[in-house]
Formats: sequence, structure tokens, C-alpha cells
Amino acid sequence: MPIGSGGRSVPFIGRREEQRVLTELLDGVRDGHSGTLVLAGEPGTGKTSLLDRAAASGPDVQVVRIFGVESEMVLGFAALHRLLRPWLTEIDALPTPQRDALRTAFGGLASVPADRYLVGMAVLTLLAEAAVAQPMLCIVDDAHWLDRASVEVLAFVARRLHAEAIGLIFATRPHGLAVFDGLPALTVQGMPGDDAGSLLAASIAGRLDGAVAAKLVDGTGGNPLALVELAGTLTAEQLTGTAPLPRSLPVGTLLESHYRRQIEQFPAETRALLLLVSAAPTEEPTRLWRAAAQLGVAADRADPALSAGVLTDSLDFRHPLIRSAVYRGADAADRRRVHAALAAVCDPVLDLDRHAWHRAEATIGLDEEVAAELERASENARIRGGYAEQAAFLSRAADLSPDPQDQAARLVAAARAHLALGEPRAARALLDRAERGLVDPVPRALARQARATAQIYSGRFTDVPTILLEAAESIADREPSLARKMMFEALQAIVFSDDRATTLTLRDLAREVLASPAAETPAPTYTDLFLTGYATRTAVGYRAAVPLMRAALATLDTAENLAEECLPLAVISAFTAEDVWDDKVGRRAWQRLEAHDRANGALGTLRTTLMVGATWEMRAGRFAAASARHDELAQLSDVLRQAHPKIQQVELLAWSGREAEARAAATADVGFDDVINNSLAILEIGLGRYAEALVGLLPSFERDMPGVANRSLHDIVEAGVRSGDHEAAKAALARMQERVPVSGTPWGLGLLARCRALMADDEQAEELYRESADLLARTQITVELARTHLVYGEWLRRRRRRSDARAQLRKAYEMFTSMGATAFAERARTELTATGERPRGRDEQVTHGLTAQEKQVARLAAAGATNDEIAARLFLSTSTIEYHLTKIFRKLAITSRRKLAGALDD
Repeated sequence: MPIGSGGRSVPFIGRREEQRVLTELLDGVRDGHSGTLVLAGEPGTGKTSLLDRAAASGPDVQVVRIFGVESEMVLGFAALHRLLRPWLTEIDALPTPQRDALRTAFGGLASVPADRYLVGMAVLTLLAEAAVAQPMLCIVDDAHWLDRASVEVLAFVARRLHAEAIGLIFATRPHGLAVFDGLPALTVQGMPGDDAGSLLAASIAGRLDGAVAAKLVDGTGGNPLALVELAGTLTAEQLTGTAPLPRSLPVGTLLESHYRRQIEQFPAETRALLLLVSAAPTEEPTRLWRAAAQLGVAADRADPALSAGVLTDSLDFRHPLIRSAVYRGADAADRRRVHAALAAVCDPVLDLDRHAWHRAEATIGLDEEVAAELERASENARIRGGYAEQAAFLSRAADLSPDPQDQAARLVAAARAHLALGEPRAARALLDRAERGLVDPVPRALARQARATAQIYSGRFTDVPTILLEAAESIADREPSLARKMMFEALQAIVFSDDRATTLTLRDLAREVLASPAAETPAPTYTDLFLTGYATRTAVGYRAAVPLMRAALATLDTAENLAEECLPLAVISAFTAEDVWDDKVGRRAWQRLEAHDRANGALGTLRTTLMVGATWEMRAGRFAAASARHDELAQLSDVLRQAHPKIQQVELLAWSGREAEARAAATADVGFDDVINNSLAILEIGLGRYAEALVGLLPSFERDMPGVANRSLHDIVEAGVRSGDHEAAKAALARMQERVPVSGTPWGLGLLARCRALMADDEQAEELYRESADLLARTQITVELARTHLVYGEWLRRRRRRSDARAQLRKAYEMFTSMGATAFAERARTELTATGERPRGRDEQVTHGLTAQEKQVARLAAAGATNDEIAARLFLSTSTIEYHLTKIFRKLAITSRRKLAGALDD
């Protein structure tokens, strides 16, 4: 659509670089590729005109276009629903998790909250399927007025586009939306002098003085909308230079004032209709006309605005800035009347959110009935995953609440919604407002819990356990289940900070937990059992805690509800399994949790589940599988726009002998210091630096944190024996001899047998080494089985039993080499060479030039996953998977996915 003022059309002039970028994007879309572009610029710089040009690029591309509506910013997923309107009937054909997530987001299901990223995958799949028939261009103008849920989903989609034949273009104000950071962007500024002068001249029917034109171009900064509007409002005398120009030219915010002055000239009913249009999406004309009838405004009252070119034939504003000018410039009373009319035509059941919000916007003063409806609507928003909408509804409900206690409770609930969005500052401000009205113990405890969470978000753990414990104690008799949850969160904060950065120690907390009346429950959940298990382990002793820890793992194994609100279950289950040396239960818990996270699109917790899974795979000697999970974790972190956690990678890098990378990763994250130091000790032991290993291990031994300390006891024994610190070795062995028989697992007993062998006389050592190998062979802790073969072989060689030593060392060398444990493999190779055998070197793996993402696709396809399954797992479209497989087949010189496994092995 050409730029115009008052109905006058002018040609599109200049913008050659911007048009080149848009043309390249559209050409790529026509060729089957996808592209994203963010047009950022001040009001009036020509973003909408560029979008008009792109939309009119040709009939071979289907175009869907929406505008942000300021008055609907609070309605979660509202803009997304408008964008997907042409394909809503296709939602049922989506994969089940995506279908349910999108239907929940749109209010069609009242199930668990819709995961934002699963909704994003649903949108990506829906658009990709629609683009199969014809390339697609999606245009989002005034993106800064979109509701937060919609804009986050669309930004997710933008980052996953690759080969779907989809173009996605956003237009927004500069520095407006951090969610677009990193996407391809183009800043739209004022036009250069010559182009701006040509545009001005083309907008004027009469004569234009050259000096006047130069002043107008300079005064507007080449803003094309300002120039066109000036052309329609300046007198002939002003344009020819015989009369002075206005003191203030309509640029930036002054453009809105300019439009307001134009609108004030219309009849009152036309202004009322324009205000109604500014407050409602034009994609719903039936609702708009019904609301107009509520106001008593006839349809023909739109004619003056249509004739002046303020409205288009589709009842939308000629320029988005006019919408903003109309809504912001209206009297408050007029805005309330319009919102009341819109509330009257919204179904209070089927369209509760809109009805509640418009009703609230139509209300001045206090009104409990409206506040209660907003609170009900906020629960709808929470179920849909619209936490920004939930926070806004609850905050407005608090403003309308006559009762101070109701107001405080709603402010606390709003603060918790802000925390779900990762906004601790906004949460703290609401909690401060709520303080005076918090009379009842339960809302007061919830407020304390929210304050503790806000501190965690800010990286301050010092007072968190104390705050949570005090909150729990205040409601232990009234709400024991909630009290236990708070105590469990306090436990997590202490574990995360290694019991050193908090004022409350784990031992202090454990005693309080066991003494609390809330600790007694006839039907404990797995969370309850984890809490009492860890508390018992700390305050009473290991023997008493093991049955509780086993019960927690067993309850988790059969639990139906695996939704996570606290520390990811994969971490707590892994820590517990390690503390009782039970690899079978630990692996089963991880696999079940990963399957749950994938099926439900729980990408936030999947990050941690992948980390834990990488650790179990590493311990099984499958370093490539562990690395693949870390690759997926890195990709997922990019999808979520979160930092890639390095903590679990340290141990894999240590086992792999990659010293520089391991030490760099060890300093990348905060927290879990004992875990990191224990992992680095593996590196030191592999390199034969036993004294250094012991220095890193002993602090963990002294603190004896559940889930952390037991995993390194066998390392302390080996490092102590080899460095000559027999006291440290004896202390670690004594703790193992006390605890391992209680757990009674092959993993623990195998490690105990090896440690006893390291410290035994010759007559007993050999039998113990063999016992260790037999026991560890019954586990999936292959790295430790290989270590047993290594130390057994070293022991045999030092007793000059070369032939026997050779067999053990060869086995260790082959195992370490096949895993990729280079430092331990080198240790085994050195010992094996000393027996007179020359081991074969490791063959270098050929990568065939595959990228990291192509390797992921190839591995999954080789394992038998379908394209749909691979797409869901990697958060891509099936079109992108097909594109990658085509490149993979070409690089591997194969023609069938049946040959993938062999090609990758080669």
C-alpha cells in the first residue's frame, strides 16, 4: 500500500538497501529456505511501508499479517491466536504433546500449564505444514504491543526456522524487546536528503520551494511519515515560503499529537468508533460492531474517518501510530465506556479473560466482584502458561480489592507469577506492597517463600534457608504439606551452595526438619521421603537414612505426577542413587524423567535431566553418548536463551584427559564446588598427580554432604595410597566399610573390594581385585571396572607377573581407549609397554565434515527415530530434518538411512 495522507497516494521512494534485504529474504523463502528479520525504527520511519511492499511481493507467497494491539497486551497468546486463525482447524493433526499444549494455550484444555516452548514447537509445526503447499510470509507489525506470551513464542519460532519456506518479519520500536536480541535485524532510519526531498515533492500537488523542502527534511530528520503528513497539512503559502512553517514539526511523539488534532475534528460518534477500533483487534469485526451497538454508534459513523484516509476499508488504521494516538489521547471516561462495551459483548465463561480485563479497565475505584473475576481469570492464565497475563490480572485485582487481606494475598500471588517469569525485582516490589496486609499465617508464609525465591534468582543464598525454615515453621500445624515443601526448598539451597554460603547449616536444618510436626505424614510423597532421608542422613546417620532414601527412589519410580516445582528431580534422584551406590535405580529414574520431560515439553527441567543423563552415560563408558547429550544440552540452552551449564561437563572432560578444557569448565559455573573438585580429582588421578587429587578431595570428605561425598571415597583411597597419605586412605576406607554393606549394591561393594585390595597384604589383594572386577561387571559403571583392571594390572606387574599383568592391562587399555579416556588409557599403555607388549594406537574417528547438528540428526536417524521424532527432540521442523538428512547422505556418500549406522561407525 503506498504511503498517503488524507487519501492522497504517493509512490514508494528510495529504501534501496532495505528493499534488497527484504528481496533476499523472500527469494530464499521461494527457494525453500526460511528467514527472519526484525525491522527496528522510531515511529514514522517507514517500517509499515516496507512491510506493505513485502506483503505485495507476489501471488506465489501466502501472506499472514497481524498488528500489535496495546490494549490487549495483557491477554496471553491473544496475538498468536490471531496469527494462526487460518490454520486453527489443523491443530488436531499436530503431534499429541504439541496439540495439547497449543489447545491449552488457547483455552481449549484445562490440563497442566502449557509449556511455552512446546507451544512454540506446535506453532513451528503448524506453519511448516501450511508452507508445504505454498511459501509463506508472516508479518508482525507493532511487535512491541504484542502480549508477552505471543512474542516469546514467535521469537522461539524465529530461532528454529531453517528450511520450511517461511519468512518471519517483525517491526518494532528500537530497544524495545530483548527477546529479539540475536535475530537478524535492520535499523530503519530517516531517509537520506535526496530521497526525502523526492518523497515530499511527490506528496504535494502544488509548488514546493527548495529552501522550504530542505528545512522540512532537516527538521523531520527525513522521517517519511512526518513528511507525508506535513504535505497534507501545510498551506500553499507555507510550502512556497511566503508564510512561516510551524514551530514544532510532527516527529516522534509529536506525530501522535498531530494525529490527535486531526481526530478531534471528527464528529463525536466517529471519535467513539475510532476509540473502539483502537481497543479491539480488527480481525474480529463482529465483536467490534456489536460493541459499537452497545455504545449506540451506527456503522455509517465510520465514513468521515474512511473519507479522510484515517481508516482503511478493512476498518484498520492507515498507520499503527494512529491507533496509539487514538487510544492514548482519549479521555479516561471515554476509554472506560469503550471497555465496558467490549466487556458486554465478551462471553463471561467462554471468553473469561477478555471479559474480566475489559470489565476491569471499565472500573474506577474498588470493586470486589470485578477483582474476584480477575482472580479466576488469572488461574486460567496460569493453566495456559501465561504467567505475564496472570501477574497482570492479579495486580489489577489487588488494586480493585476493598479488603486489605484480600489485596495482600493477591499481591503475593502476583509476585509469585513474576518469579515464574524470572522477574525478582517486580516480585519484590509487590511483596513490599503486600507487607501490611499479611495477617494470616499462610499468605505471610507464601510471601516469605517468594522473597526467598527472589533472592535465589539474584544469586544470594545466604539467608534463603533461614527464611524458608521460618516460613515453614509458622504453618507446620496448619499446612503441613506446604511446610514440607518449603523445608525441601531450604534443603536444596544448602545443597546448591555446598553448605558454605548460607547462615543455616545442613545439620541445623536437618534437626529442625526431624523435630517439625509437619514431618509426620501417613502417605509420604517422594519429595517428603527425600527430605526426611537427607535430614536423617545428616542428623542421625547413614544407616538410618538408607531405607528412607531407597523408599524415595522407589516411590519416584512409580509416581504418576513427575511435574517439578523445585530442584529438578533428576538431580535429587541422581544424588540419592549415588549416595547408596545404586546405578540401576539411578539410571532408571533418569530415563523415566527424561522420557517424561520430552513427552510433556518440559524443556526447563530437560536441561538438567540431560546433564544427569550425560553423567550416567559417561559412567557406563559411553563417552560419545554423553557428549551427544551435552551437544543437545547446548542446543537446548540456546533455544531457551540460557547459559549452557558446564558443571556436569567437567567430569566427562576429566575422564577424557582434556585438562585445559576441564579446568576452564570448572570455573564457568557457581555452586556445587565439591562436585567440581571431585571431578577434577579424576583428571589428576588419570595423570598420576595423586597428591593434587587428594587436596581437592579432602574438603568434600570433611563436609560429608549427601549425594556428593560418597562418590569420591574410593578416589581418596587410591590418591592417599599412591601419594603416601595413608591416614587419609584409612579414613575413607573406614567410612566405606561402614556404609557400603548397608547399601549392599554391586557398585558399592565392587569399589570397596578394590579399595581394600589397594591397602591389603599380597595374600588378600589378588582375591579382592578379582572380587571387585566380578562385582563391577554386574553394573553399568564401566569406567570403574576399567580402573579395577588397571590397578590390578599395575599390582601384578610390580610383582613381576608380567603375563597376568599383561591380560589385565590390555583389557584396561582397550576399555579406556574405546571410551576415549585418554589419560587413563595412557597410564595403561605405559604399564603395558613395561610388560613388553606394544599396544596399538587409537584410530582417529572420521567426522566426514558433519556439523554438530548434522551429527545429532544422523545419530538419531541411525537409531531408528523418524523425522517427526527427530524434529520433536531437536526442536526443529520436519522440513529442516529432511534438509539435514539430504546433506548428511551426500557427505557420507550413502543413499539410505539404513546405511547410516555403518557409515557413522566407519
